[in-house]
Amino acid sequence: MARPKGSPKYGGRKKGTPNKTTALLKDAILRAAELAGKDFERVEAEAAGKRPTGKNGLEHYLRQQAKDNPGPFLALLGKVLPMQVTGPDDGPVKVTLNDFYAPLAPHVAAQAQADDDQSEAVH
Repeated sequence: MARPKGSPKYGGRKKGTPNKTTALLKDAILRAAELAGKDFERVEAEAAGKRPTGKNGLEHYLRQQAKDNPGPFLALLGKVLPMQVTGPDDGPVKVTLNDFYAPLAPHVAAQAQADDDQSEAVH
């Protein structure tokens, strides 16, 4: 039998308490990414004749994904960024691409040109 409307609620989880299964899954995913990043770093270090540091595994994994799978990585990035971003003094945001993203630039430009060419061929 359901409790009458307006009567106090007793028992159960408190509002805002995370689901235990969700928290466990999130921890497992983060740990797996951390280990994968350490593996990527080890392989790159060995190829360069250096010793792996074993630090920043998760960051290294995400950087590798940004290079290898930019589309899904950008979708993930869109989920973790705030909805509204402003620059200093509520001004516009200025974006500067550094050398890390430079290898993606030719691919993005080529894809944009291919999309334009395909669009013109359809019309």
